[in-house]
Amino acid sequence: MDWKDVLRRRLASPNTDPKKKKSEQELKDEEMDLFTKYYSEWKGGRKNTNEFYKTIPRFYYRLPAEDEVLLQKLREESRAVFLQRKSRELLDNEELQNLWFLLDKHQIPPMIGEEAMINYENFLKVGEKAGPKCKQFFTAKVFAKLLHTDSYGRISIMQFFNYVMRKVWLHQTRIGLSLYDVAGQGYLRESLRDEELSKESQETNWFSAPSALRVYGQYLNLDKDHNGMLSKEELSRYGTATMTSVFLDRVFQECLTYDGEMDYKTYLDFVLALENRKEPAALQYIFKLLDIENKGYLNVFSLNYFFRAIQELMKIHGQDPVSFQDVKDEIFDMVKPKDPLKISLQDLINSNQGDTVTTILIDLNGFWTYENREALVANDNENSADLDDT
Repeated sequence: MDWKDVLRRRLASPNTDPKKKKSEQELKDEEMDLFTKYYSEWKGGRKNTNEFYKTIPRFYYRLPAEDEVLLQKLREESRAVFLQRKSRELLDNEELQNLWFLLDKHQIPPMIGEEAMINYENFLKVGEKAGPKCKQFFTAKVFAKLLHTDSYGRISIMQFFNYVMRKVWLHQTRIGLSLYDVAGQGYLRESLRDEELSKESQETNWFSAPSALRVYGQYLNLDKDHNGMLSKEELSRYGTATMTSVFLDRVFQECLTYDGEMDYKTYLDFVLALENRKEPAALQYIFKLLDIENKGYLNVFSLNYFFRAIQELMKIHGQDPVSFQDVKDEIFDMVKPKDPLKISLQDLINSNQGDTVTTILIDLNGFWTYENREALVANDNENSADLDDT
């Protein structure tokens, strides 16, 4: 018999004995007791009627309400810990570099053009040595996916390494987006979108979509051999293609590279520093490249080392080289370092001339612009006057 019907009958039955007439509060208490009793029996009986209820996994988890602050915090914290654990399972830069060395060590000749190749046997050997994090990439399915028309049954080491890096980047992006999914439902709501910004604001914001597309487009244009990496020669065409070879050598010496080539992440750091040279973080990046002796300061030797490359480019372009002594004196006058013989990173930052100094030392076009600044200003004033007259 349904407990609801029993409950209704019990409440509807008249009390014929006036002596036993109950108050309204007693009736409510009795009603609640009966409800609790029958509900407990029904709930417990439901569990006991079918053993499968003990093995069926739970598929619905109620989201905490807005007023359940502790539950919300617990959910957010548990998700953050979960995402951190997932992030630790991904390959970091050092592990990627180690993977590249292992692949290069186990390559199988002959090479195809400049591409090193590896067969399936050595592919599995690298998988065993690379560690548990790399196990998911060293499968027959992945090898077959990258196997094309090689007569020896090999795959390109570079193509496989690019495949691994793209997978790592994909998972990093997913983890980053998941941090915004507070409810943990697997999707982002439109309310999380940024407000529509003007075209001017997006162009000045380095992290906007148009800016990101611009930088990525530059990277693709520089990558002439389409291997997903940039060599020193390819990077030399960056911007106005007037950066000195000495500075580019330092970039490839100090920054993380793979077989002498730069990946997109390293390129982003490079571009971010060069496009924001007034910022302390950017100056720190460039200062590390200029500090060839790793002494924590720039001296006359360091300045001369980089400026000689500027002088050589000036000769190549048919310009009369400028005296280093003059440039050195100008730099020290601009920076006004605490030590008259040494320029520290803090000196550059405090002088507010760090962007000018670094540009003079690494880029011929930047040096030419600085050297002819007065003529350029006068030319701009003349053009402005002509426009006013019209």
